[in-house]
Amino acid sequence: MNPIYVSENAPRAIRGLLTGMYQLFIVTGSLIAFWTNFGAELHLHGATKYIVPLSVQGIPALFLFGLMLMCKESPRYLARKDRWEEAKDVLRNLRQLPDDHPYLQEEFQEIADQLEQERRLMGDATFWSLQKEMWLVPTNRKRAVLSIVLMVFQQLTGTNAINVYAPTIFTNLGIMGTQNSLLGTGVYGIVKVVSCSIFLLFMADSLGRRRSLLVSGIGQSFCMWYIGIYLRVAPPVAGAPVPVAGYFALAFIFVFAAFFQFGWGPACWILVSEIPTARLRPLNVSLAAATQWLFNFVVARTLPVMLATLGYKGYG
Repeated sequence: MNPIYVSENAPRAIRGLLTGMYQLFIVTGSLIAFWTNFGAELHLHGATKYIVPLSVQGIPALFLFGLMLMCKESPRYLARKDRWEEAKDVLRNLRQLPDDHPYLQEEFQEIADQLEQERRLMGDATFWSLQKEMWLVPTNRKRAVLSIVLMVFQQLTGTNAINVYAPTIFTNLGIMGTQNSLLGTGVYGIVKVVSCSIFLLFMADSLGRRRSLLVSGIGQSFCMWYIGIYLRVAPPVAGAPVPVAGYFALAFIFVFAAFFQFGWGPACWILVSEIPTARLRPLNVSLAAATQWLFNFVVARTLPVMLATLGYKGYG
């Protein structure tokens, strides 16, 4: 629900930027997790080496619970429930503008006009009426299918496979020792956060959604083809120095992370919140998020089998 809440509260001019920041904070959480694991490996012993990283995961959830108690419902949700005065108060507080300001009046009227048009077309929304609207209206069905496909392919890029099994992957590429592989994972997290920030600040609107997906996909594909061919043809030998080709493979892991954040990471979340009608946005984003987590699970379960058949004469 986070992308929906953000998109319904954000001003039009920065709605895409703020929705894309959902991905930025996902990778920021991964960064914190990577370095927490590295610190635990370096300084903790025994059971605390696992207890501390697992406990740290609960802190963001507590912050989210506490801070959301201080937040109001979105203006659009309140208007949909015919709580118009509350909607206007929330919108005024969000924009920090007086009631008679033209921008505030225009945005509030836009919300009212959109809801009125939706009600004329479909009447009061129920779960089944929204499902019919999404799957029986051809244009809405295409948007829903596109959102599902985007999230499927976002996971099939391999990004969360690296997130989950990064230490193992770095070891397979020739980095020996748990601390060294965790250090490489931490640097990988930094690359993701910096790349995502650069994309959202400088490229999200200028490069466009479609072009960013194309550029990002081509870059990721090149990196993964090189790494796959390297591990198939000349995999590193335990105890031997990492060859030059191996250092290129390691570098391409970080280049892959950068390309992912230039397109398939944040752009997917922006698109699934932008392409549906306003009435179907919550349902569409929920469907996309469910698909993303489902295929995150699929990738996490299949990668160990692939890693087991990696290397010479193996095609994992």
